[in-house]
This record gives sequence, structure tokens and C-alpha cells, in this order.
Amino acid sequence: MNGSLHSSPNVVDIQLKRGPAGLGFNIVGGVDQQYVVNDSGIYVSKIKEDGAAGLDGRLQEGDKILAINGVKLEDQTHKSAVELFRTAGEDVLLRVLKKSSHHMNGPTGSQPEYKSSMSALGVLGVLAGVATLFGFLYMRHLKKHF
Repeated sequence: MNGSLHSSPNVVDIQLKRGPAGLGFNIVGGVDQQYVVNDSGIYVSKIKEDGAAGLDGRLQEGDKILAINGVKLEDQTHKSAVELFRTAGEDVLLRVLKKSSHHMNGPTGSQPEYKSSMSALGVLGVLAGVATLFGFLYMRHLKKHF
């Protein structure tokens, strides 16, 4: 693997043994389904408490999985990444970038991995619509009293 990945204190290797419930976590991301803006990486979206990852305790929701059994996950589609996990065997080695280091842009503590589903312009449009509706109802109310 890339030597620069070894030097980061936020990159860890996690060995998991597949259990009856599989590896016990869900993933999001990929070049076709970006989870983080301008980042096509694969991220942990949910940890199942009774699964291998949940019982191990080191993998957390929001962690970025860099590689599985030495195969880098960069430039993978979501489907191909899922297939790599499904065919990884019983003993699985994950190279993981811990969530705390995901503040690539912006001040420390910002959470770029959560994308807003509504733009600021959309919010303004909704507010304008609500204001128009209240104005209309208010004017109708005034006409009834004259």
C-alpha cells in the first residue's frame, strides 16, 4: 500500500472474522454514488451491534474504508465495492481512515459527509410560498370583517 497511508495516525488496519451476520456493517459511496461531496470513497453507514464489526468495536459509522484485503477502494462503483466485501472470505483486513479526520475543508469539527438534501434557494422558495399563503389568508380574513 501507499507509504503515506501508513504514516497517518488516523489510518488503522482492522482484522474482522466474518460471522453468521456477515461483517455486520453497511456501506455508502462509490464513483457512481458519492456520499461526501467531491469524494468517491466508500464509507461505513451503519454498524450492526451483533455483527462482527459491532462486536469488535473499532469500526465506526462515518469511517472511510480505504482498502479491503489489500485491494484499494478508490475509483470503485458502489456495486463493485459491495462485491469485493461479499467475496472477501472469512478473514477480512480493512484499511480504515477514522471519521475524526474527515474535516478536509472548513474549520475543525465541520461534518462534510452530511449533504443537505435541500439548497438554500429551495428553502427560500418554500418560505416565500408560505409567506404568500399567509398573506392571502390574512387578506381574505380582513375582507370578511368589512
